[in-house]
Amino acid sequence: MKRALKLSALAPVVLAAGLFASFAPAAEPAQQVSGEAVYKRWCTHCHSPGRGNPGTDSLQVKYGGKLPAVLLERSDLSPQAVAQFVRTGVLSMPPFRKTEVTDAELAAVSAYVAQKFPKP
Repeated sequence: MKRALKLSALAPVVLAAGLFASFAPAAEPAQQVSGEAVYKRWCTHCHSPGRGNPGTDSLQVKYGGKLPAVLLERSDLSPQAVAQFVRTGVLSMPPFRKTEVTDAELAAVSAYVAQKFPKP
């Protein structure tokens, strides 16, 4: 009996919440995510041009000048490859979780880094 009484006592609260939710303003449309802004926030510290940037230095050693060490100069990186590297990490680069780089930010930064990749 007590359980039924407790549930019935909540019914007006639940109904009121539903009523107010139906009059709530529509959510703002999602803002466009800037790939450049995501890159500056998360990538530029390691992948900027010049010495002393661990990502650029590492790629310089790895490719020995056969490929550009600066990511934004590369034309061989597809958006899918960039996304894979960001989520899983590669060499000394750590993986970035969805709590750090959202899926929308990942898509934007992947397109930004891969902007020189040939379009199909």
